Amino acid sequence: MLLSPFKLERYFAKYEFNAEFLLCSSDCESMSVADLLAIEDGAAERFQNHWLGYTESQGSPTLRKEISKIYSAVKPDDVLVFSGANEAIYLFMLAALKENDHIIVHAPHYQALSEVAKGIGCQISPWRAREENGWALDMDELRHLMRPSTKAIVVNLPHNPTGYLMPRADFDALNEFVKENNLLLFSDEVYRESEYDVKDRLPAAVDYGPHAVSLGVTSKTYGLAGLRIGWIATKNRELFNKIASLKDYTTICNSAPSEFLAEVAMRHRAKLASRNLEIIKNNLIIVDDLFTRYSSLFTWTRPKAGSMGFPKLLQGEVESFCDDLVRKSGVLLLPGSVYDDARNHFRLGLGRKNLPQAVELLLQYLSKERYWM
Repeated sequence: MLLSPFKLERYFAKYEFNAEFLLCSSDCESMSVADLLAIEDGAAERFQNHWLGYTESQGSPTLRKEISKIYSAVKPDDVLVFSGANEAIYLFMLAALKENDHIIVHAPHYQALSEVAKGIGCQISPWRAREENGWALDMDELRHLMRPSTKAIVVNLPHNPTGYLMPRADFDALNEFVKENNLLLFSDEVYRESEYDVKDRLPAAVDYGPHAVSLGVTSKTYGLAGLRIGWIATKNRELFNKIASLKDYTTICNSAPSEFLAEVAMRHRAKLASRNLEIIKNNLIIVDDLFTRYSSLFTWTRPKAGSMGFPKLLQGEVESFCDDLVRKSGVLLLPGSVYDDARNHFRLGLGRKNLPQAVELLLQYLSKERYWM
């Protein structure tokens, strides 16, 4: 299998640890181990005595039980835990697809959601979200993308990088379409439970039936990226077993301390999500003001969920802008080219407490460089 360089990760490798402010982070504000353990009485003492042997390959039973509570129709045995979401994506693609299969992928998208399939030898059709439609997906367009060799549809809701959230009626229709055409639906739901209005929250795809796989992770909504814990949930037993078998060739099992901490986090996930939503909403006020003041330079479709948006630079070239900004101000933005977007967008992170300071530096940069002229 030949995999192209991961554009996003290579960009971060160049800039991330030399920038003072990551104004493009996809995850939410994290916390210390001590702060996480303090949420639950007795957790700190139990953590000190936690056994550091191998864990179960599927994930610890108690962690899978807590994860299953996120869903309506999922049992612990329907959950498979990984070292982050990327491993889950990788192994799903290896288990579900073969050379010359065709998949349809929500675009723009996190590169792993298509690159592994491409490396297998699959044909990829982007199902494009268009800014002029509020980043919405068109079901009629999906029907025209279908081929006799189509095997799976891959979506990301809430969406990275736009913050788009599909209406419930459209998601119902998508699931019906997948079932009627005997396809698989891989639903990247790593930003679920970060909706700005809970009434907009979609059901998890896995709760629609065995045609679907739901992807989750501790890093985004819950702000615990350092745990490196992700999972899939599916009622498709044949596919589940294939993925579980392939995991024997990657991580085999997960970190015992990470699984313990993730279990604590999942028991208190509502508290963690609420904390980060408050940060996001406060940051949105600041960003809205920024884009109002510089309406001749930026435009955006305001996100409905998640910890990022995908604004557009109206003057200049976005890659040069991002490079100049980080070199002169220590503020990192992510050009949309890492998502194969050629329309001058950039990713703006909303989930960090230090956003006000980062935006202040951005404003100073814009003033100094006279970008508003």
